[in-house]
Amino acid sequence: MGWKLSAEASASEPQWADRLWRGNQPAGSPIVSEEQLDLLSTLELRQEMPPPRVSKSFLSLLFQVLSVLLSLVGDVLVSVYREVCSIRFLLTAVSLLSLFLAALCWGLLYLAPPLENEPKEMLTLSEYQERVRSQGEQLQQLQAELVKLHKEVSSVRAANSERVAKLVFQRLNEDFVQKPDYALSSVGASIDLEKTSHDYEDANTAYFWNRFSFWNYARPPTVILEPDVFPGNCWAFEGDQGQVVIRLPGRVQLSDITLQHPPPSVAHTRGANSAPRDFAVYGLQVDDETEVFLGKFTFDVEKSEIQTFHLQNEPPAAFPKVKIQILSNWGHPRFTCLYRVRAHGIRTSERAGDSATEGPH
Repeated sequence: MGWKLSAEASASEPQWADRLWRGNQPAGSPIVSEEQLDLLSTLELRQEMPPPRVSKSFLSLLFQVLSVLLSLVGDVLVSVYREVCSIRFLLTAVSLLSLFLAALCWGLLYLAPPLENEPKEMLTLSEYQERVRSQGEQLQQLQAELVKLHKEVSSVRAANSERVAKLVFQRLNEDFVQKPDYALSSVGASIDLEKTSHDYEDANTAYFWNRFSFWNYARPPTVILEPDVFPGNCWAFEGDQGQVVIRLPGRVQLSDITLQHPPPSVAHTRGANSAPRDFAVYGLQVDDETEVFLGKFTFDVEKSEIQTFHLQNEPPAAFPKVKIQILSNWGHPRFTCLYRVRAHGIRTSERAGDSATEGPH
């Protein structure tokens, strides 16, 4: 009903507005057209209409919708972030696994022996038999060559064994000294018993049968002039001090003296404590009274079984005799043992020896 009234009012509005306008117009004023009157009426109606009001229920509903939309958008963003993180972790795990597998494959290829190439084609029975026959012939030839090589090696080994044995015996006979020995009984050397210490006599072991020379266990001092050196085959004198005088086969310009004693490893008792330790060497003239000091030395049992000592024979003089004076041993309380003594130098004539001995000493 209100809408009809407003419609009727709007329909009769131009006439009323026209009358009102015309009635209020002064005389002589310009006449306004109907379109302008319609426009004015519309503006007046719009100014008189009140502004629309928004209800509180609509606003609350709008806020609820917006909150729901924001929560949905937040959930979507969180899920997307989680998916992205999970994908990144998955990519990292996949990359690490691929690297581990690649390293494992490379290690297997590097360490594992290469597989033999499989035959591309199958052999027939006749071809297989032919190959077996040829390989059997090759094996027979190889076996024959091995037998021949074994015979050659055996012959070479036998020849080398004989040669090595000769060299070993030669070296053993030479004793690695490589110098002539003028204190050998076989070349004319002997012991001056008058100027040599007495033999050691042990009353506790001197039994009845030992009093006979062929049963006596004691060795004479001439044993030091023999090349046979083995444990027990020595000359022993009482105490730790003594001397031995050796007649040389002629006048000799002495240059070195060599002492030999078995090593402690082959000694039966008390080790090598009966070996000489400190000793002195003298050259004796023809009158046996004039002694020329040629040096004082120490025999070290731990060093070597054969030790050579260079004499102080300056100026060079030739002597018919040499005296070895033992000053101490390596701790034996009763006796000292001499196994072998060697005298090295140059043998001179009698006249040259006399002229050599005339100089001051």
